[in-house]
Amino acid sequence: MSTLVINDLHVSVETDQGTKHILKGVDLTLEQGSIHAIMGPNGSGKSTLAYTIAGHPKYHVESGSVKLDGEEVLDMSVDARARAGIFLAMQYPVEIPGVTVSNFLRTAKTAIDGEAPALRPWLKEIRGSMEALRMDKTFAERNVNEGFSGGEKKRHEILQLELLKPRFAVLDETDSGLDVDALKIVSEGVNRAKANTGLGVLLITHYTRILRYIHPDFVHVFVDGRVAEEGGPELADRLENEGYDRYLTGTSVG
Repeated sequence: MSTLVINDLHVSVETDQGTKHILKGVDLTLEQGSIHAIMGPNGSGKSTLAYTIAGHPKYHVESGSVKLDGEEVLDMSVDARARAGIFLAMQYPVEIPGVTVSNFLRTAKTAIDGEAPALRPWLKEIRGSMEALRMDKTFAERNVNEGFSGGEKKRHEILQLELLKPRFAVLDETDSGLDVDALKIVSEGVNRAKANTGLGVLLITHYTRILRYIHPDFVHVFVDGRVAEEGGPELADRLENEGYDRYLTGTSVG
């Protein structure tokens, strides 16, 4: 069973006002097969953690480590992290003009596996996943995310998750902008991927509504770049009722 261990992680970004310290000593351990929900107010560092794990160049790691089965992830290139089994579903998926969804998926699968998938079973797998996500088959020949609605972009992210079969998936506010039906379909896709591959999930969200469909094993509250409290699913229920005020007294959220 794979393990992703984040230890004393400090991360900053450069702004017009100078260096801004965002993560201030994050400790977190994820085991394959478990679901961890990261919750917290705006600006608490949740998305910074996601993009740091994925290797976004904007974020500067000042100290600390992110290790996948003992190997330092922070020393890996972005594509090496993907090949190692780390997947990021972005809050705002980017458009890629001129690249069709089908070509994008097959190229990504080839890069991760080191060889192109056999065409006939691959096409069958794509069609099956798209049908389960209620995506029209014509999406396969559209350019990646170009002209997609918010819900369509999120379904495409989960389509990638199902087909690429990572060991760990970081889902950055996948529920944002989704109506009730789309939220349920996307959540079912995440649960299906976990059931089929046993992946570990780091689910970043503001709200508990997605947790009605994707049930976390652990909940971590982020405040001012640190984990302020940890617990089980009952912690999310308490946050729904009480909000984050009890954590923010006397705290400047960055």
